Amino acid sequence: MSGARGEARAGARGMGPFPPEKVLLATDGSEDAALAARAAVNLATGTGSELHVAHFWQGVPTTRFERFVRSGLLAEARELLEAQEALLREGGAEVTGAHLGEGSAVEGVLDLAGRIGAGLVVVGSRGRGPVKRLILGSVSEGVVHHARCPVLVMRGGDNAWPPRRVVIGDDGSEAARGAASLAAGIGRIFGASGLILRAYPELPEMDLEGRALDARMVDDELRREERKLEERTRWLDENLGLRPRVRIDVGDPAERLLSAAEEQREGYQTLLAVGSRGLGPMGRARLGSVSTKVLRAARGPVLICPAHRDSRPGESRS
Repeated sequence: MSGARGEARAGARGMGPFPPEKVLLATDGSEDAALAARAAVNLATGTGSELHVAHFWQGVPTTRFERFVRSGLLAEARELLEAQEALLREGGAEVTGAHLGEGSAVEGVLDLAGRIGAGLVVVGSRGRGPVKRLILGSVSEGVVHHARCPVLVMRGGDNAWPPRRVVIGDDGSEAARGAASLAAGIGRIFGASGLILRAYPELPEMDLEGRALDARMVDDELRREERKLEERTRWLDENLGLRPRVRIDVGDPAERLLSAAEEQREGYQTLLAVGSRGLGPMGRARLGSVSTKVLRAARGPVLICPAHRDSRPGESRS
């Protein structure tokens, strides 16, 4: 590895891997899976990453016609995978591996990602809208909850990709730094603008007697956090070519992120990126729950970066 790509990967070790060496596309042939395929092709060709595609099919209970039914299901699964592989190649990507498996799609994707050492899993899933309707496809959510590498969940229709904006949720955790690094690298490929947002559910209450002192303390703390975010944007600019704007906000972190993603007319072309299971400054911003809310409610693509970045692929997912 040489040149800018090697320098970026070497410098990103503390922030997250970009570009990923291997991209794994998990597909079921659905509309959202087609969008995921387009994203996987763009990312693989834009970064020189290996591209793998996988499809997992469910068998049938033991019956008198088990052999006949299984034969038909297997033939359909092979046909679907071959068609997806052909589409990827037509899109200009070189497919390193096409993987067909039987059984749980979640377990299959997780195990395969570990075996091949995937640096990014791309999967499709339909978003459900407002935060109150917290429902998501079981496969995509199951993969996100247990993956040891970042997962890009695609939804939002044809207009959702490629992203024109990248909104990154930050809480100071290692997972959030990884999400920022990967999202910034993706944003650079497409010439997207960027925003790093850190939201606090509430600021400390101030009693009347100590109002002046507390106000200064809160203001100083927020200024320190803003400076930290500015330092991170400089790193992203120097190493990955994208310098996001910085915003400190007050309110529910998930709602603030979702609102930021939709504040432009091209809201569906906004990539939301967060870390999972992170603990924020002042002990308030818990992105473990925030990532779940964002994943379930966002209308467009969501990138989730796990907290356990140092774990080897395929280790126990307890």
